[in-house]
Amino acid sequence: MRIALVHDWLTGMRGGERVLHQLALAYPNADLYTLIHLPGATTAAIDRLSIHTSPLSRLPGVARHYRKLLPLFPWAIERFRLEGYDLVLSVSHAVAKGVRVGPGVPHFCYCLTPMRYVWDQADAYLGQGFRRALGAPLAGYLRRWDRRTSTPERVTQFIAISEAVAQRIGRHYQRTAPVIHPPVDVDRIRPGYGKREDFYLLVGGFVPYKQETLALAAFRELGARLVVAGDGPTRRRIERDAPANVHFTGRVSDAELAELYARCRALVYPQEEDFGIVAVEAQAAATPVIAFGRGGAAETVVPINRSRDSAPTGVWFDEPTPAALLEAIRCFESVESSFDRKEIRLNAERFSAERFHKQITAVIEAAVNTDESRPVSPN
Repeated sequence: MRIALVHDWLTGMRGGERVLHQLALAYPNADLYTLIHLPGATTAAIDRLSIHTSPLSRLPGVARHYRKLLPLFPWAIERFRLEGYDLVLSVSHAVAKGVRVGPGVPHFCYCLTPMRYVWDQADAYLGQGFRRALGAPLAGYLRRWDRRTSTPERVTQFIAISEAVAQRIGRHYQRTAPVIHPPVDVDRIRPGYGKREDFYLLVGGFVPYKQETLALAAFRELGARLVVAGDGPTRRRIERDAPANVHFTGRVSDAELAELYARCRALVYPQEEDFGIVAVEAQAAATPVIAFGRGGAAETVVPINRSRDSAPTGVWFDEPTPAALLEAIRCFESVESSFDRKEIRLNAERFSAERFHKQITAVIEAAVNTDESRPVSPN
């Protein structure tokens, strides 16, 4: 089969790119369409695909300033005309699902989330007052475009990464979506069953919804050591205002992050994620997670104060405030010795890459096949 993959942009290695990496392994002969591609920014498996980019990818300085091109993204993605394919599979958190496909070509969207900066988290991204007023026309245009490109004529089937995202798809697009949790490469992470070092870990993305400042406010009062790994647009400002007990590593490799998972007492996870691969990776290292109990974490972290049929893997807090996080950390410290780290690792294994491949292939086969003579399988 001729298969086309579509991704928003390829400028770094985040959760969506980890999904795309697994699809590149499954479909190595696929064509890949994306707005912007920086060679070497993701993985060799992705770079080996036949990659087609939009005119935006040729603009000077696009690697640093691509977010400022948001008003042009709908125009750029609709310039692609994907004809002659047997299947189109988009991985979308912004505009990838808006790609145009040929008549009769099934288009499946693996939806990381509806565009968060114009829907559920518009306040966090656009702010309030004058800034929000300036952004309102653009946000309105993007919402209208987003709905228009989410009809059955444009997207044959949505697949959601979590129950939380499936609910957003229903709310914003009036579409139903089966849930297939993203693939997590748990096999590359060695569980740490030995003695842990006396620090907590936060993996920062440094965009508004990641809530790094909430965590830093809690640790300012707690006084415990917090290591913050990662980089992003607001890192410099947040690091400048951080208390002395917080250490920033900057961007780290996958191997270095796996080591941090295995050495820390617990992962601090203050944000509401669509799914949250980091929380699963930490559990693959047998590390408990102190998580805001909404979004993806509610499906991946089993809280010690509410677990019944499953072994606990962390602690939830219910309000996105420093006080609530501080209370959760103190709760964790009072029960830290009761966690079974082997059970934490087993919980992470539920989200393996092998499971993802089986589930997504089954969903596509069920929707596409008219008979057994035309299966959808890796090239």
